[in-house]
Amino acid sequence: MTKSTFPGLKATSFRHPQDTQASQTLALIPGLEFLIRHTLAPLAGQFFYLDNISSGILVGPNQLPHIYALHQEACQVLGVNEPQLYIRQNPVPNAYTFAVDGERSFIVLHTSLLELLTPEEVQGVIAHELGHIKCEHSVYVTIANLLLLAARQVPNLGPMVEQPLRLMLFEWLRAAELSCDRAALLVTGQVETVVAMMMKLSGGSPQLIPHLNIEAFVDQVHAYEEFSKEGMPQWLRMAQTAERSHPVPILRAKEIKAWAESPEYRQLVETAV
Repeated sequence: MTKSTFPGLKATSFRHPQDTQASQTLALIPGLEFLIRHTLAPLAGQFFYLDNISSGILVGPNQLPHIYALHQEACQVLGVNEPQLYIRQNPVPNAYTFAVDGERSFIVLHTSLLELLTPEEVQGVIAHELGHIKCEHSVYVTIANLLLLAARQVPNLGPMVEQPLRLMLFEWLRAAELSCDRAALLVTGQVETVVAMMMKLSGGSPQLIPHLNIEAFVDQVHAYEEFSKEGMPQWLRMAQTAERSHPVPILRAKEIKAWAESPEYRQLVETAV
């Protein structure tokens, strides 16, 4: 069955508010975005291309066509120019992307990830990574890292400036991940699929997967929220997440369920064809 697409879909249609605010702030820095797009991104694209083409499996019509079909469909749904998709041998379940559209963009899936997930969930992961490309997160990550580098050069005040910037960068990175979870939902159309991805990446294995329970995993959200409402648990929760590039899986599950029930999401679905 062919999936619905979203004609004219823009990143602003599904971007998390914190992601939007931080990205807009970084975009105001004069000249930096131009420098990254036209100097750093092409060089990085060439470096990553050489690494991937020499050490990974390039997915295509004649190489793992069942995965390539999932990739093509996700690109069509989100309206993203098709990046290269590679499979690389790695025992740690993960996926990542170089997310500057048009500059040898690519997605890498680890073999161990494929062993954990159903085809629908694999497509959700691909869609998540396509969300980074749609939002052009690599541009803003590079800008943020350049700002951190500059802060380190400030005599005496360097560490005082750098640490708040680091925390702000991690906060934005976590918001960017929430934006991309929304891209996964737009492609899969099933919030249970996106939550199952998070559950399996939290504590799944090929042996345990048949016995995992999504409802029980979602119940952990309530336990987490109740425990960390105030006092020491609240402080511990902030300390736990402050330097994470990704939100904890439980909060990702909570956020995507909330967005799936929102008027914003329903209005987007109504535009699908």
